[in-house]
Amino acid sequence: MLSTDYATGAPNWLDLGSPDTDAAARFYTTIFGWDFQSAGPDAGGYGLFRQDGKPVAGLGPLTEEGVSSAWTVYFKSPDADATARAVTEGGGRVRVDPFDVMEMGRMSPLTDPAGADFAIWQPGTFQGAELVGKPTSLAWVELHGVELSAALAFYGKLFGWRTQQFEMPGMTYNVLSTAEGDQQATSFGGIVPDPHGQDAHWIVYFEVADPDDVIAEAERNGGTVTMPAADVPDVGRLAWLTDPFGAPFAIIKSVDPTA
Repeated sequence: MLSTDYATGAPNWLDLGSPDTDAAARFYTTIFGWDFQSAGPDAGGYGLFRQDGKPVAGLGPLTEEGVSSAWTVYFKSPDADATARAVTEGGGRVRVDPFDVMEMGRMSPLTDPAGADFAIWQPGTFQGAELVGKPTSLAWVELHGVELSAALAFYGKLFGWRTQQFEMPGMTYNVLSTAEGDQQATSFGGIVPDPHGQDAHWIVYFEVADPDDVIAEAERNGGTVTMPAADVPDVGRLAWLTDPFGAPFAIIKSVDPTA
């Protein structure tokens, strides 16, 4: 499961690009109870969402023309430049060459061969999110709309991810784990091949205490439910939404494995 002991290939940060950062900040602070604070006058409008004083996600203005508002998942890289080169060699695209974010770390926005955007973060003084797997923080990530074997080959070369298959109602679910550690304990996400021609994309799940309350608050504040709340056996209660600017995200109240 997600942990702040970030191994190579683990999701260690996420941020939202929005056309209206003030309104987006109001939306997420309202539905999740986060605090939002600018990263400073030289940060280009970028700021941090915090839960209990701990950074859980970022928010900044859209900087790429023709790009829709979306959450971006960052995966830990020990060498951002080498990972970016491997993306190109594997048929993906480097949208922005790796660059330093002061002394905090080094990053690069990327796109996989199927067209799903993601990013890498090589930590410096900032390791990544300081809270995961707890309300209200990142709980899980999923890759949708890809051909399974091609996605596993691409990301496996980049990060050494391992995969396990689990049978779920109407589908086989592919759980991703980092290359290091116990496979189940280091699982962080899944791949869902899409048979309907859906565009490839990553979606982020936030852990919440009550999905139905979050849904109601989101709808009151301009969000839209795209998949109503449903209970998934041995997983939890989950739903998909979009924020007022169309950025998709998901929420989940996970089943307590110790219950």
